[in-house]
Amino acid sequence: MVAALTAMGTATAQLKVHLQAALNVGVTREEIVEVIMQMAVYAGFPAALNALAAAREVFAASQCAD
Repeated sequence: MVAALTAMGTATAQLKVHLQAALNVGVTREEIVEVIMQMAVYAGFPAALNALAAAREVFAASQCAD
């Protein structure tokens, strides 16, 4: 789902929810970043950059919660 929402490029709010869900079920931050970077090839670099910005926000929020 993270890959699909990254490729859409226009679903930042939904992407953040799924990024948090991925973290909750044990996906590592490194794995999430790798998925997003792979999507740059398919969806374009701007979509990947937007997804990385969303991931950075989710990572920061989840770090505060720890």
